[in-house]
Amino acid sequence: MQDYYQLKQQILIITLGITVVGFLAAWTAFSLIIALNYLLGAGVGLVYLRLLAREVERLDSQNQRIGLSRLALFAGLIIVASQLQQLYIVPIFLGFVTYKLAVVFYTVQMTFN
Repeated sequence: MQDYYQLKQQILIITLGITVVGFLAAWTAFSLIIALNYLLGAGVGLVYLRLLAREVERLDSQNQRIGLSRLALFAGLIIVASQLQQLYIVPIFLGFVTYKLAVVFYTVQMTFN
């Protein structure tokens, strides 16, 4: 379990780093509104990642039911973004999948080490 906790922390740190770089890049290349939309998506992606980690931690217990709260979180975010004119779906979605980029980055890093 110690390796898992270390992995979880490293992916979280990488995700935060990519989020900061992505936010600054979106602000520089587009606008503050687009960058804030990206940041909103990345924040929800971090919550999603934490919920996923919590479910992984509970897999060894007797209760192996996988919750739908993670899917509802993403669906709710996209539904809210589609209903409000101040929110843009593409930057929010790209922010949300930032944690996946962190996993790929970590995997490539471990492959070459």
